[in-house]
Amino acid sequence: MSYVVPQSTGGSITVTLAALHSLVAQAGDSVEGAQVRRGRRRVDVAVSAGHARVRLELTARYGAVLPDVARAVQEEVTSALATMCAVEVDGVDVFVEEIT
Repeated sequence: MSYVVPQSTGGSITVTLAALHSLVAQAGDSVEGAQVRRGRRRVDVAVSAGHARVRLELTARYGAVLPDVARAVQEEVTSALATMCAVEVDGVDVFVEEIT
């Protein structure tokens, strides 16, 4: 599955599911104290009719305030998808799966 970015000019812009996963992972990794877990079913992005829903699993650094890290990841992922893919993000579900 991929996402076709709406535009008013000729041609099309398609963002593949792999690119969406990479975008989400890099946005999550940019938050201090967080690392998005890689591998199967660690990141899920669903885009339909210009709206996105994301589910991702994190590893958090020991000593980090987990709700603060998770909220910051939600904000970064939302911003990245809205800015880079022109989608409205309906939600980012964050699961803290591991502490390192």
